[in-house]
Amino acid sequence: MTTGAPSSPHTDRPRRSRLRRYLPLGVALWLVLEIWLLTLVAGAAGGATVFLLLVAGVVAGSVVIKRAGRRAFRNLNEALRRGGSPERGGNGNGNGLTMLGGLLLIIPGLLSDVAGLLLLLPPVQRAASRSTESALEKRLRAAVPGSLGGAFQQARIHRPDGKVVQGEVIREDRRPEPGGQRPPLTH
Repeated sequence: MTTGAPSSPHTDRPRRSRLRRYLPLGVALWLVLEIWLLTLVAGAAGGATVFLLLVAGVVAGSVVIKRAGRRAFRNLNEALRRGGSPERGGNGNGNGLTMLGGLLLIIPGLLSDVAGLLLLLPPVQRAASRSTESALEKRLRAAVPGSLGGAFQQARIHRPDGKVVQGEVIREDRRPEPGGQRPPLTH
């Protein structure tokens, strides 16, 4: 059955974001680069050296994640005792980037170890935190009114015939008078 509207396989599918399009390619490239670098170092320094480097990365990453988790738990307990919300880190950066650095140390590979070690440095953490916050603010400012924020302001009512009626939910807090009649729960 035709409706007269032009249909194309390209118009039926929503567009994929750039991240979803290039992320698999980036991960594959990263894996190939990690393997190539490991074989290069193994050829120069020996397989035992590469194995010890990988084991040292796992141990160091585990220690970093454990310490950052303890610090975050301690901050949470102190904040709950004070009755406030937990603050970010003691020196202005959170434990999230420290945990990410520890996770990158645990992942086998020399590039991920270098990236993890860089994320453990406070200046790099501050720069990464600032750039992440500015990118998030930019995306929030660019959000269209009908996006996620609008989802809380609008409701879609599905009628029995399948049509969708959009509308706004307006709640008026009126208390029924004692002894007064309440509206029925169903129609």
